[in-house]
Amino acid sequence: MSSHKHTQLRVKHNAKLVLDDINTEPDSNDSAQASEWGHALKKQGERLDALQSMLHAGKSKAVLLVLQGMDTSGKDGVIRSVFTHVSPLGVRAEAFGAPSEEEKRHDFLWRIHAKTPAFGDIAVFNRSHYEDVLVTRVRGWIEKKTWEQRFQHIRNFEAMLNDSGVTILKCFLHISKSEQKKRLQARLDDPSKHWKLQASDFEDRKLWGDYMAAYQDAMSATSTPLAPWYVIPADRKPYRDLVLAELLVQTLEGMALATPEPQFDLSTAKLR
Repeated sequence: MSSHKHTQLRVKHNAKLVLDDINTEPDSNDSAQASEWGHALKKQGERLDALQSMLHAGKSKAVLLVLQGMDTSGKDGVIRSVFTHVSPLGVRAEAFGAPSEEEKRHDFLWRIHAKTPAFGDIAVFNRSHYEDVLVTRVRGWIEKKTWEQRFQHIRNFEAMLNDSGVTILKCFLHISKSEQKKRLQARLDDPSKHWKLQASDFEDRKLWGDYMAAYQDAMSATSTPLAPWYVIPADRKPYRDLVLAELLVQTLEGMALATPEPQFDLSTAKLR
């Protein structure tokens, strides 16, 4: 996977994004098979483990990985797959559902800020503050003026995090409506997966076009050099996982991490 492809996946700030123009499958001229993607993912996982160790040891920087996508796009699955080879020490996943009554009594970013990563950590958001410019918009709970104001609040919030030492990577798992139908049907057919199903999964599917419009506007308005959005083709799970792992490794490598020096003179250390 080349960095050129990653550049193609990046959303330009304030440019008109049309998700229908972006493949949900791997590029047609990419002949790699699932087994090769799996092998490449293992190598990326090992590299990610080394980088995460340096991040955790240094405790001077942090990473926030934001995952968004329609139901069944694979937010849970990609977390399991990409972080399989990484020490759980210093990695934390947070899921954001409907806000509680207490959270509703605060500004929409209040519950988000408390879950951002400490120095040395990687925090993975399974859904995020973007729900408050997506679901709220599609369901008609907020007006255009409000979601546009929130775009500005989000840009400012993410800029503040970046200024504080938090590197932000935001990924939209781009699944086709036909592939979602297959995955929802698979859950319906498997009693062991019924717990994953919610009425909202089927309600949101009926509003697919509205969600695509909301995602397009949100990503275009909030993809910045300091907190970029990437559109990840998500119809093929192994490919989706590899692309995200490579982006995460690329992001960590760009942070110029280093293992800190010992805080005492090792020449005085003697074992008896």
